[in-house]
Amino acid sequence: MNQAGVISIFLCGDVMTGRGIDQVLPYSVRPVLYETYVQDAREYVQLAEAAHGRIARPVDFAYIWGDALEELERVGTDARIVNLETSVTSSEEPWLYKEINYRMNPKNVASITAARIDCCCLANNHVLDWGYPGLIETMKTLDTAGVSNDGAGLNAAKAAAPAVLNIADKGRVLVFAFGSVTSGIPWEWCATEHRPGLNMLMNLSEDTARRIAAEIRSYKQPGDVAVASIHWGGNWGYEISADQVDFAHRLIEGGVDLIHGHSSHHVKAVEVYRERLILYGCGDFITDYEGIGGYEEFRSDLALMYLVKVDANTGQLVEVRLVPMQSRRFRLNRVSRTDAHWLWNLLNELGKPFATEAQLEADASIVLRWRADSSY
Repeated sequence: MNQAGVISIFLCGDVMTGRGIDQVLPYSVRPVLYETYVQDAREYVQLAEAAHGRIARPVDFAYIWGDALEELERVGTDARIVNLETSVTSSEEPWLYKEINYRMNPKNVASITAARIDCCCLANNHVLDWGYPGLIETMKTLDTAGVSNDGAGLNAAKAAAPAVLNIADKGRVLVFAFGSVTSGIPWEWCATEHRPGLNMLMNLSEDTARRIAAEIRSYKQPGDVAVASIHWGGNWGYEISADQVDFAHRLIEGGVDLIHGHSSHHVKAVEVYRERLILYGCGDFITDYEGIGGYEEFRSDLALMYLVKVDANTGQLVEVRLVPMQSRRFRLNRVSRTDAHWLWNLLNELGKPFATEAQLEADASIVLRWRADSSY
């Protein structure tokens, strides 16, 4: 295949740079929280340090990406897309009655640009944690930093518009971000004609899939790769609902080339349908959950870098390489061979219903294999 027509995309799960992460970066907001058990964000730093050792503060902006940065530079990418599940704001007014409130000091936006992130998807259940002023400041801060963002806007039309990433001499990547109520997003966060908010999915019905696919086709031109980034489903558990599978299939049948699913705190199954990639749950990538007990069997400390190659001329999947990382002291680190083997085994088990297989490489990365006619 002519590599000139292949677009390389980095995707990952949730990037949560608020709360404890914000407190170790060079600039931090007031640490006040309104949670039932924790009222000071610095307690999350203390939990991480109790588990794995002291974090010398402040860390530099690139610190949280750790070994992932070296890997990104080594392989080279055309587009880097993340789900930014944090409000980037100095707002002091949390969303009423919402217990968990993530925010990062706008001056710490350099922690996003340090990884040269091209697009932050905002349609999730934390970007409005600090109200409409917090959302508006988040979008303005990212815009000023030169980071595309989508899935939220000053009205419904702007929230639904894609981020357009121009790839020199190759084509474009169109990123459409959606937030599903199944992930716990308050329905009130839906953008309207006259109110800021998110690009929401109130259901995963066939009619909704057809409507979205039609909207995506209206933007799509020859040489475009269309990505649907969807925040959906619960935090824990490997089950993937029939509604999610059907919805993803219908989007691909309607012209989407890649489904970037997130919300789960751990890695979930991967499918290739009609030669298009479906990531049902990418898992957490950067969080302050380190040291918090519960759900250990899901190994949420293990994260995956999804390095995906797509033929821009046909939209077909060319290659998927997964690079395991582990969170330690709020930093991403390369994993042991034992942990890489654990993820390899998990992906093979989860992939059985979808006819996908994982191949563990000598460097502890994982290559995805699939049948050309694979379907659920």
